[in-house]
Amino acid sequence: HLMRLLFVNLLSNALKFTRKKSVAEIEFGCNVDKKRRVFFLKDNGVGFEMKYAKKLFIPFQRLHPRDEYEGTGIGLAIVKQVIDKHNGKVWAESEVDSGTTFYFTLPLKRRSYGSKGRKSTSGRG
Repeated sequence: HLMRLLFVNLLSNALKFTRKKSVAEIEFGCNVDKKRRVFFLKDNGVGFEMKYAKKLFIPFQRLHPRDEYEGTGIGLAIVKQVIDKHNGKVWAESEVDSGTTFYFTLPLKRRSYGSKGRKSTSGRG
C-alpha cells in the first residue's frame, strides 16, 4: 500500500507540472547494481532551480505558487517517508523549463519479519 502511495504522489506531481506542455513526456525506469535498485521518474515539466531541492521533501514547502499549481505540499514528504521506511533514498535533479527527474533507491535484499511484525534475526521469519 505504501509503494502505491509513493507512485500516486510521484505520478501526480509529474502530471501536474507537465500539464502546460503541448506534449507531456513522462518516463519511468529502473537500473540495478549489486546493492540496490535505482528507480527514476522523469518528466519534461516546468522544473525548478536546484538551489531549492532541499525544500522538496519538507511538508508544506512549495516551490511554485498555489494559484499556478494546486496542492498542499505534502505529496513529496509522503514519498520521502515511504522510501525512508523501506531503507532507501530519494532525491531529484531538475532544470527550470526542462523538467525534473526523481530518483529513489530500494535495497535488493528484503527484510524478513516474524509473525508479530518484528524483524527476524534468525532469518527464518
